[in-house]
Amino acid sequence: MHDSQPTPQEGIVVRKRRKGIYILPNLFTLAALFGGFYAVVMAMNGRFDLAAAGVFVAMVLDSLDGRVARMTNTQSAFGEQMDSLSDMVSFGAAPALIAYEWSLKGLGRWGWIAAFVYCACAALRLARFNVNTAVVDKRYFQGLPSPAAAALMAGFIGLMTDLGVKPYDVPWVMFAVALYAGLTMVTNVPFYSFKDVQMKKSVPFVVIVLIALGIAIINIHPPIVLFALFVIYGLSGYAVYGWRKLKGQQTSVISTSTDEPDERGLHR
Repeated sequence: MHDSQPTPQEGIVVRKRRKGIYILPNLFTLAALFGGFYAVVMAMNGRFDLAAAGVFVAMVLDSLDGRVARMTNTQSAFGEQMDSLSDMVSFGAAPALIAYEWSLKGLGRWGWIAAFVYCACAALRLARFNVNTAVVDKRYFQGLPSPAAAALMAGFIGLMTDLGVKPYDVPWVMFAVALYAGLTMVTNVPFYSFKDVQMKKSVPFVVIVLIALGIAIINIHPPIVLFALFVIYGLSGYAVYGWRKLKGQQTSVISTSTDEPDERGLHR
């Protein structure tokens, strides 16, 4: 009969075809990728202020693509992979290249070694994040997240540029920042993720007042205030780690694991 109902198998095929690639979240991801690419191009042209701004814009867009995907129920495996590749460019390769062009190349081989260490640690951080997603406590990141590491790098460059400090005056400081940001990404130190903050829940009036006050403080001198915030966050993980160690609490953010080798054994 021609009016027969489709079989369950046919229904499954139709649903798979409709899965496709979602435009909205991937649009944010591509925009973040462009921010990283723009930052590299500006660094090549000697516009390090715009290069730092490009990294910050990529950070904002990267924080939105996942939220947009969850709000619109458009999560996909393709989107996850695209996000990781975009992060590697915007928060791995771009900050390393910008730092090298700005100051590190004056150190010769030590400069490109520092830039490579940062870039390699970003790749390792992203790979570990992808494979440990199911076993890490959602409230914390395992190691410094790559956008925050990129913020330390770009924030330092942006602040020095704003203050008129010459790149050749602070190459070893840039070297130290690159190594700190890179190596902290691959530690097991817990950094608060803010993922348990619910945007849809009501908050007391005082919270809105504090947000307005925070915006006002940032506008006093954005380069200094923002870099100070990035430094505080970049150190906060070690403070949490030390506090847990002092209290005899578990310092690892690994909760459970069924993978081999035993994840908990590796990440204590």
